Parts: sequence; C-alpha cells; structure tokens
Amino acid sequence: MSRICKHVEALEGYVPGEQPHFPGMVKLNTNENPYPPSPKVGEALAGFDWRSLRLYPDPVFTHVREIIARNVGCAPDQVFVGNGSDEILALFTRAFVEVGGTIGYFEPTYSLYSVLAAIRDARGKALPLNADFTCPTPPADFSDVFVWTNPNAPTSLLAPPEQIAAFAKAYPGVLLVDEAYADFAPADCMALAAAPGNANVLVMRTLSKSFSLAGLRFGYCVGPAPLIAALYKIKDSYNLDALAQLVGAAALSDLPHMRANVAKILATRARLTDALAARGWRVLPSASNFLFAAPPAPAKAADLFAALRDRHVYVRYFPGPTTGDWLRITVGSDPEADRLLAELDALTP
Repeated sequence: MSRICKHVEALEGYVPGEQPHFPGMVKLNTNENPYPPSPKVGEALAGFDWRSLRLYPDPVFTHVREIIARNVGCAPDQVFVGNGSDEILALFTRAFVEVGGTIGYFEPTYSLYSVLAAIRDARGKALPLNADFTCPTPPADFSDVFVWTNPNAPTSLLAPPEQIAAFAKAYPGVLLVDEAYADFAPADCMALAAAPGNANVLVMRTLSKSFSLAGLRFGYCVGPAPLIAALYKIKDSYNLDALAQLVGAAALSDLPHMRANVAKILATRARLTDALAARGWRVLPSASNFLFAAPPAPAKAADLFAALRDRHVYVRYFPGPTTGDWLRITVGSDPEADRLLAELDALTP
C-alpha cells in the first residue's frame, strides 16, 4: 500500500527550463535578465554582518514592505512578500480555494498553475486563448479563483488592464494577476490592486526578471488588506530569510537601475523582432522580455529547438497543437541576440 497521497502520486510535477552553465553557451530559455542587478545589491551584501545570521529574520519583513508600499502607492498592510512568486501562488491556492474547488487560468499559460491545483486537490480549469493568442474575458462563474498572467507566458501578449478590471468587477472570486513581466510592458494592473475600493484583486510581481535577481527568490503581491492578512495566516513562520530581505530592499530602492536595464532589453527586443521578421518569422508583439516566434516553412520549431541546443544556444519549446509551431526566446544581450541570429542563418540558409 502506498503511503503517498493519491492525488500527489497521480500528479505530474512542474518541469523548469534547463539550467546549463558552461563557457560559450547562450542561455535564452528561462527569461533571465542578461544584466547584473543594482550595485546597491553588492554594497548591501558587502556590508552584511554574517554573524547576524544566528538571529531569525523579521517574520513580517517590515522594511521591504514599506519600500514596496512607497513604490506602489499603498499601505504596508496591503503588501505580502514571499519566497519567490511561486510561494505566493501556492499560498493563494491554500487561502482562497476549498479542497475540491476550481482554479481557473488560460491555456496556454504558466504551466505551474495546473500543478498547484493538483497539489491542492482542486480542479484546474483551463480557458483556451483566442486563435490569435489574445485572452478572452472569462465568464463570471468560470471558477472559484482565477490566475491571469499579464503579459502572458509563453505568448508574450498584454491584455488591456481595462479588460481585467471589467472582469474583476463582475467576478465573485479572488483574481490574482501574475505580473512577472510587467516592467517590460506599457501598462499594468497595480493601480487596480492598490485602489481603496478593491475587494478581490491581487497583483503579484517578482524580482527575478526586471530586477535581475532570479537567483534570490523574492516575490510580492499587493491587494486588499483582508486578503493579504489571509496569506500571512498560512505562510511559513520565517518564509523570507535575512539575506533575501536585505538584497530585496536594496534592489527595490534603486528603481532607476532596473529601468535602465529594462530599456536596454526593450531596445534589443525591438531589434531581434525586426531581424526575425526580416527572415520570415512570425513574431507576436511582445510586452515581455521574451519573444514568441514561429519560423517560416519548411523549418519546424521542434527541429530548430534541437539544432540550436546542439550548437549550445538554448531556447524554450512547448510541444502541442497550440504551441508546437513556436519557440519562446528570451531577449538577452545584443551579443547573445547576434549569436542566435547567426546560428539560425546557418541552420536555415
């Protein structure tokens, strides 16, 4: 007899992108930032007294919450901080979904959502995207909670904040807007989450992408104080360690550095989009730090994915009837974009 819960035994776990690390490789498969974080991060680490690690960290991360609240324009009790945005997603499913309930999301989108539903012993309920990969507005009774990734992954498209606000107004459940890529987009929903009249919208951000801190694991969400308080009730006692609080505070205190890095990525994004389009690729209009692009016939996305991998250029491929003709390509540095284009030219003369 198995000692593992039946729903855990049956589920298929989330599979992250490959994490190769060796000289000469070009890693464009996990949407990491090609530029280093703020120098203030290095200064904070250099000044950290390692002997203080004998003490527990602040269990409610007061300092970083105050910084986020100032940046966003809300009260500190409207802010929750997690060990990466993935922890916040897991807590979201525990706080707002009953066992056997339904968690709604689009398909395709971030594949962790369906895994978290299965872990919670809830039912994942996927709403297909439109044929052009834009997001339809879900019916108000679609699910108990809904996770709306905006800009969406892997498609890179931005749904208008007005569309999301209208859905939230009609929706009786809790809506979490996952804005992992919002700093690369021309619009976002943070004002909706911070608004005094908001009762059911949480907006989640991460420091992994625009702040160049994927290795740190720091995410946060903003929303109405009662929903935020529910997350505090069920979090681990010390879910954000002292170093994460220190580094997160330093990065969040240097928005100009983040925005300068974002500007460089946006410039490369435009150049790479034009270069691929000139080669006959179909590239969706990206609002993120990656492109969703389909090669021209007779080239096949799956074959190019494998061939690029053999040449130590890593991109992401999602097989299936909806995504199988496309590659997701992180916007790296200009030299990395040049290497990608050179390899593609060699593979598709």
